Amino acid sequence: MNEIKSAKSVFSGKSRFLQLVFVDIDGMAKGMEVPIERYEDVVKEGISFDGSSIPGFQGIEDSDLTFKADPDTYVEVPWEEVAKVFGYIYKNREPYYADPRRILKSVTEDLQKEGITAYIGVEPEFYLFEKNGSWELKLPDGGGYFDLLGLDKAREIKRAIAHYMPSFKLIPEVLHHEVGPGQHEIGFRFADALTTADNIVRFKYLVKAVAESYGLYATFMPKPLFGQPGNGMHFHISLWNDGKNIFVGDNGVSEEALYFIGGILEHAKALTAITNPTVNSYKRLVPGYEAPVYISWGYANRSALVRIPAYKGNSARIEYRAPDPSTNPYFAFATVLKAGMDGIRRQIEPSAHVEENVYELDDKARALLGVETLPSTLAVALEALKKDKVVKEALGKAYHNFIKYKTKEWEAYQEYLERKGIPMDSMEVTEWELERYFYV
Repeated sequence: MNEIKSAKSVFSGKSRFLQLVFVDIDGMAKGMEVPIERYEDVVKEGISFDGSSIPGFQGIEDSDLTFKADPDTYVEVPWEEVAKVFGYIYKNREPYYADPRRILKSVTEDLQKEGITAYIGVEPEFYLFEKNGSWELKLPDGGGYFDLLGLDKAREIKRAIAHYMPSFKLIPEVLHHEVGPGQHEIGFRFADALTTADNIVRFKYLVKAVAESYGLYATFMPKPLFGQPGNGMHFHISLWNDGKNIFVGDNGVSEEALYFIGGILEHAKALTAITNPTVNSYKRLVPGYEAPVYISWGYANRSALVRIPAYKGNSARIEYRAPDPSTNPYFAFATVLKAGMDGIRRQIEPSAHVEENVYELDDKARALLGVETLPSTLAVALEALKKDKVVKEALGKAYHNFIKYKTKEWEAYQEYLERKGIPMDSMEVTEWELERYFYV
């Protein structure tokens, strides 16, 4: 446990309440509020809550859990008398096995024993919509990639988000319009894996709150509109040892970086169940857009699953392009790091190196290159996860919770399609998906 900071050292005097934040199995922010005066109690003793009401946690017959705050994560919401803090979950005074933040913390601690720190940057995309009480979504702008004009409220919203980001320990870098109409991206500074996972949760809250203040809805749903680009969240990953980026090599990247890519490709099908964990995720992973479909890698190739961006020196990194913002970031980082490290330990040479547009190759050409295809549905991805020892071990006992929960999700979607008479292979975005995923 970090050294407890006194109330005087962290409070500005503005906040009257403390919001205790954790995520459920879906990565959705959950929590409760206590008077700010209880800060030190929350750090030392924790606050009990009912785990049976949290998706993917405990059964009703054995549901008592405890949240303890991590004081290093304390931030104050600029427009409210509320502070926020992340923490860890305990059961019977022991770390709770299904706590997503604890699972990632365990993986990063294992890396630290080897002298390695993983740094991750992400590119979360989101749509802005006008909404009038129905699921008829209206776009507030008709802009395209990097457009500057005709964006209505979007420019103001992005600038307001960037203005508030430092209050949430986020350093804004680039603001721009994405490919889809009403689609946007705001990049923020990379950090160690655990901090970046926290930052994703903070960022999603901030974007939604600011959009709402302008009378709009922000969604990180992977594919909110049929026929338009989906929302991705690419991972930029590098590993450091004693202040040195071990992904740096003579030709831009090191052997370790290539082996790390080899590990991701080896476990790609199982990883997809974690990094793309919703029914709707697989309506983004289709040909015709920039989302990857084929298990391949390249240097500047944006059609590949993993690419090596054209950066030199300590900026050397790999970019994993499959993930979307519906992923639980703690699970995603834990499993991707484990897969990559498996590649390094086993010295897995990455296969399926492609510098051409993979989408334009025919089946024969892809077969000759050894290019396989990502799972086409959540069900297929879950079957791949069941067969992958490395990815399962990264989740620990929470693997069983995840499989059970996501299997029920898939079955509920199938029942909906049957009830509505919708073809099982339909790629249209259904009202069932909008109701379930619009607020991810």
